[in-house]
Amino acid sequence: QEIKQKIEKYNAKVTNCLLMKLNDDGTYTGFIKVHLKLRRPVTVPAGIRPQSIYDALKEVNLADMTDKRTSFYLPLDAIKQLHISSTTTVSEVIQGLLKKFMVVDNPQKFALFKEMRKDGQVLFQKLPLTEYPLYLRLLAGPDTDVLSFVLKENETGEVEWDAFSIPELQNFLMILDKEEKDKVQQVQRKYEKFKQRLQQTL
Repeated sequence: QEIKQKIEKYNAKVTNCLLMKLNDDGTYTGFIKVHLKLRRPVTVPAGIRPQSIYDALKEVNLADMTDKRTSFYLPLDAIKQLHISSTTTVSEVIQGLLKKFMVVDNPQKFALFKEMRKDGQVLFQKLPLTEYPLYLRLLAGPDTDVLSFVLKENETGEVEWDAFSIPELQNFLMILDKEEKDKVQQVQRKYEKFKQRLQQTL
């Protein structure tokens, strides 16, 4: 009864038809939006077409059709809408997002955060893998300014590296090496500009 009242209150505030629905067994379904804020490239199957509705209905895993892999950057702050259940965990949301984008990286590389705005500040909090995102959405209401979900990379110190394969670890080393070189170039360019200004002044 309490959940029913919360859902009715939630649906009364919805303006885009994305309502929550209560099931006979007490569970409920609804929608969440996840912002993808990934700074590093993801690994996907090479030369594979996007997943069709037919593939999704037949549960065809296109990633299994080739062993070839390639890396690319997902558009920064891309948004994906998911229809989930009250029993769907954070872990399942992460796996679902990776499957939709055909990302074959280990799910442990990623974490789901809740983003909140308070007193003009944006606060991020990492969600446990066993948390239920739809329940958090229900409590917060449909306003994404109050609460939104963000997929980010896990901090490297929090990743269980033993769960990765050798190729995955080698790929991650390549990415970190590229990031290091980019940072070095940024610092070098910064001080080169300072040097030029000083020389001009002299």
